[in-house]
Amino acid sequence: MNYKTTINTILHFLVHNGFLFTVSVMGLVHATLLMLSMVADVRPLVFFNILSVIVYLFCVLLCRADYIMPVYISILAEVTAYSVVSVYVIGWNSGSYNYLFSIVPIIIYFGCFLFKGTKRWLIVILLAMNFTLFVVMYLLFADATPVYILPRTMIQVMRIFSTFVMFFSIIFYNTIYIYSSEVERNTLEQANVQLTDDANRDTLTHLLNRRGFMPMIDRLMRHEKYTEFCIAFCDIDNFKRINDTCGHDCGDEVLRHIAKLITRELPDCSVCRWGGEEIVILMKDYDIETGREKMEEVRQIIESTPTVFFNKRVNKTLTIGLVEYNNSFRESEDLIRVADERMYYGKQHGKNIVVYKDSI
Repeated sequence: MNYKTTINTILHFLVHNGFLFTVSVMGLVHATLLMLSMVADVRPLVFFNILSVIVYLFCVLLCRADYIMPVYISILAEVTAYSVVSVYVIGWNSGSYNYLFSIVPIIIYFGCFLFKGTKRWLIVILLAMNFTLFVVMYLLFADATPVYILPRTMIQVMRIFSTFVMFFSIIFYNTIYIYSSEVERNTLEQANVQLTDDANRDTLTHLLNRRGFMPMIDRLMRHEKYTEFCIAFCDIDNFKRINDTCGHDCGDEVLRHIAKLITRELPDCSVCRWGGEEIVILMKDYDIETGREKMEEVRQIIESTPTVFFNKRVNKTLTIGLVEYNNSFRESEDLIRVADERMYYGKQHGKNIVVYKDSI
């Protein structure tokens, strides 16, 4: 497993376990703050951090039970309460107000997950309340004397730690947001490609349908005028008899089998189920002689390869009309028409034949 795969695996896990990861990190943050509070001998924060750790342990259980909304509310309430209490107890210079900013990405990221439609205005309201609280705290505590006067070194440690938590939150939630957005975009692109492919293919044989096939001929005629190519119009001989004597399921199997044989023998060609038992082939870079030889091979292979359906061997043949493109053709439909007429001529003159001229 290379490093890119490892990173994708980790990000995938974090995106799908975001709440559980968040409350786990929150618990670790408050465990760290608990130790700092004990070292600084700030008893109110010691008790508050013990309570916070218990809250996040309980939130882990809620996450595992998929009770996400209570977890979201608990995170916002706990962080908000701790920010106010901490600033009041150890002062504005401790940087505890940074915890308010650390929950901004949480409000947005998880809020978008929980709230849909007009309810997403609640996210804006929560952000406004968060900023309003910051302003109120600044006005009340920026110049106020804290309850506990901590040494300068401890204040610096508190401020650095709160700043680290804030930046970690911003970087982490933006990272998983970017990752999840990219995954969603790629998924939508793949879905659109699949939908386009499905719309351009026949559901029975998985060959191209007319919608997917005709633009290929148009492009060759209009944008690659000097490209050499042929069109083969194929029709399964006596297909109605196969359906009548063996059943339509057998007829479907014959169609699928012929489609597989043709695509196997002509991997560089575009093959279309034109309708019913008719198949049209675009043979790019084939002249009429090369096309005739190849279609003769295809005709012989199909004639000599019965379709096996429930232990029954069903023989079938193809009549094929072949035409080479030249500048006299103005529309793709004209090419198809000529190939169809040659195929029809072959039907009237014995079937199981490749017709590549207007008479044989």
